[in-house]
Amino acid sequence: MPFIQNLLHHSSVSVVGLEKNTGKTECLNYILKRLRDSEKRVAVTSIGVDGEEVDRLYHNAKPEITLYDGMFFVTSEKHYREKKLTAEIMDVSSRKTALGRLVTAQVKSSGKTLLSGPPDTLWLQKILQTMKEQQIDLTLVDGALSRVSLASPAVTDAMILTTGASLSENLAKLLKTTLFAYQMIALEEVAPALKQKLEQIEKGIWAIDKEGEIHDLNIPSVFGMGERIGEIFKYGNTVFVSGAISDTLLNSLRMQPQSKEMTLIIKDFTKAFLSEDAYKAFVNRGGVVKVLRKTKLIAVCVNPVSPSGRRFNSDELQQEMEKILGVPVYDVRRLIV
Repeated sequence: MPFIQNLLHHSSVSVVGLEKNTGKTECLNYILKRLRDSEKRVAVTSIGVDGEEVDRLYHNAKPEITLYDGMFFVTSEKHYREKKLTAEIMDVSSRKTALGRLVTAQVKSSGKTLLSGPPDTLWLQKILQTMKEQQIDLTLVDGALSRVSLASPAVTDAMILTTGASLSENLAKLLKTTLFAYQMIALEEVAPALKQKLEQIEKGIWAIDKEGEIHDLNIPSVFGMGERIGEIFKYGNTVFVSGAISDTLLNSLRMQPQSKEMTLIIKDFTKAFLSEDAYKAFVNRGGVVKVLRKTKLIAVCVNPVSPSGRRFNSDELQQEMEKILGVPVYDVRRLIV
């Protein structure tokens, strides 16, 4: 059972797509089908909405998410009412999402459903913790990489990444883009003591001095930095940005003389909306990017077919991807279930 045994060594795993139609839902369905007869207690939820029957962008048929007897799931009231399975409600949140309260339920008769889970990282973390307390062995999270998503799949213990022809129909470009995403996932994590200090910060830009003490720079976000960019070095060359970072920030920092010895800390790789060129220019200048949370990538799944119908040779795609990433790569649709 490719990567399934490895997956079971973790209490939470996210399945994250680099682009729509890279096979994320097929990968999740493969995992769920493999786990249906196991003795493990399995739960599943989502960041955002997934499992829709038709892709809203390309209008192609999409596989729904299939859950099996005994599994647990967390979804919104709206999608709980629309489920095509029988379930017993275990809990209903007091807090609401845009689609209603979150319902935690156990499947009593296998079927299909839409998933729409917690909209922010803190709520997702609480759900993962609750699942542990309820003796759930593995919680699967249908992840998302998006500027508009406030919930990060990087809070899970491990991750499966999906990529494929919908990302690029040029093999060399597909490999290059996926490799850069892998490098972002592999960013070094900060020391535990500093991580503990920074984890509770939700807003603003902070400086860390040589003694490891943190200082609020009273800069709400990178968008309000402007001419104040020189102020971020007043306590040293280590800076924590609580929100997202972009090429604009890295290019501005690279122009500062302190960038040669700068360490820029972000919460996790999903906050880095960077091009490879901007990142490499910053690193070549001497800068370093680190994260508070690093998740382990245990496998990559590929979809060799694009929405337009362009198809890569599956064997070649897998082999080339494994060669550059150094992790197992699978075409899930070709795996024997």
